[in-house]
Amino acid sequence: MAAHQEKKPSEERKHKSTQNDTRTSQVQWGRAWEVDWFSLASILFLLMFAPLIVYYFIMSCDQYQCSLIDPLIDLLTGNKHLSDIWNKTPTLTYRAAGIYTLWVAFQVFLYVFIPDFCHKFLPGYVGGVQEGAVTPAGVVNKYEINGLQAWIITHALWFANAYYFHWFSPTIIFDNWIPLLWCANVLGYAVSTFAMIKSYFFPTNAKDCKFTGNFFYDYMMGIEFNPRIGKWFDFKLFFNGRPGIVAWTLINLSYAAKQQELYGQVTNSMILVNVLQGIYVLDFFWNEAWYLKTIDICHDHFGWYLGWGDCVWLPYLYTLQGLYLVYHPVQLCTANATGILMLGLIGYYIFRMTNHQKDLFRRTNGNCKIWGKKPEYIECSYMSVDGTKYYSKLMTSGFWGWARHFNYTGDLMGSLAYCLTCGFEHILPYFYIVYMTILLTHRCIRDEHRCFSKYGKDWKRYTAAVPYRLIPGIF
Repeated sequence: MAAHQEKKPSEERKHKSTQNDTRTSQVQWGRAWEVDWFSLASILFLLMFAPLIVYYFIMSCDQYQCSLIDPLIDLLTGNKHLSDIWNKTPTLTYRAAGIYTLWVAFQVFLYVFIPDFCHKFLPGYVGGVQEGAVTPAGVVNKYEINGLQAWIITHALWFANAYYFHWFSPTIIFDNWIPLLWCANVLGYAVSTFAMIKSYFFPTNAKDCKFTGNFFYDYMMGIEFNPRIGKWFDFKLFFNGRPGIVAWTLINLSYAAKQQELYGQVTNSMILVNVLQGIYVLDFFWNEAWYLKTIDICHDHFGWYLGWGDCVWLPYLYTLQGLYLVYHPVQLCTANATGILMLGLIGYYIFRMTNHQKDLFRRTNGNCKIWGKKPEYIECSYMSVDGTKYYSKLMTSGFWGWARHFNYTGDLMGSLAYCLTCGFEHILPYFYIVYMTILLTHRCIRDEHRCFSKYGKDWKRYTAAVPYRLIPGIF
């Protein structure tokens, strides 16, 4: 869902035609036009159980000290009924509704009304007005890239309040965590429903809509490709990055403040979670312009999957490690802390450098050096629907010669590092690495299925040259 970055295989087209390229992308990429029974079953399962999964995890921490087993034991043995657990769950409050409304409104204000100025003084940072990829309808949308600026302003105000103004407690997020969950669900469902209604009655671009005729699939996966309000408010870019990912680091800071309040100290494990996940978040916003070329923006339509996922799933399940450490503070020995830090940093290095190699190869059409040598590649061809032949280059050098999705390998190493900070008393903090492994493996298979459909026998040549997906020599 909505804060993890995926791109198509490294390629440069020798022949470019906006119209023909649009037709090709419409055939090869994007969500389905028709729904098979397995996809429909998966959609129904997620719509029914994803909200329950989030509630179960958060409730387990609030009522059972983060044990995922004890609630089930209580229910199965009759010690408690579902009504007992539900009645003990904090309800929606006016305070939480006010906090959440102000939070979202503030992020909308920063996104829409404050043009980016960071690109004017930060060397290497790409911000301001940037163009996205060509949509299936042949439209090139423009975006105001100002996520890094929004993150800086938000956190500057957070620290100013914590150390000077004292308008509210730094633990405010943790203290209202479950009431805020109901607010996030309201927004997630509201924006998803609005996006579906909008696609029928006033779409931003009718040619960029996909209707399957199946209500549940269309609601889940979205109909409109790039729903917008006005010129600049783009649903996908806003909800993918703001408010969820900006909030990610604030949520972790609130957890750290709560740990300080409860125990008189912040453990090194909590510091590691804040640092490692903070690096990931900053990387996202530093490369927000690059994100315009990822699968989330280039191929996914906007529906419940992104709308609800970015509002609820991301901020509540991606921050489980910090939440767990509030209830179970872990002070790691120096060796373990160092090892986890190194694992996270090496994973980040692999993730970033793998993507950098791909971008460099694409920008230069292969006229560059990867690890000091001219990169090797396989030239592929494909046909558009009108019979025009196009050519692409798929790199087989550098990290891309080790595995076809080695950037995911680095991502998984970082994910594992987050989880390891929590020790091994409970399985709850390890949900993240399990989820990310399933998600990224599925993305590998989905992406490669599309590439095989596009390139045919040339894709077989590429997979023969780079036989492994994620782990060299294993998978």
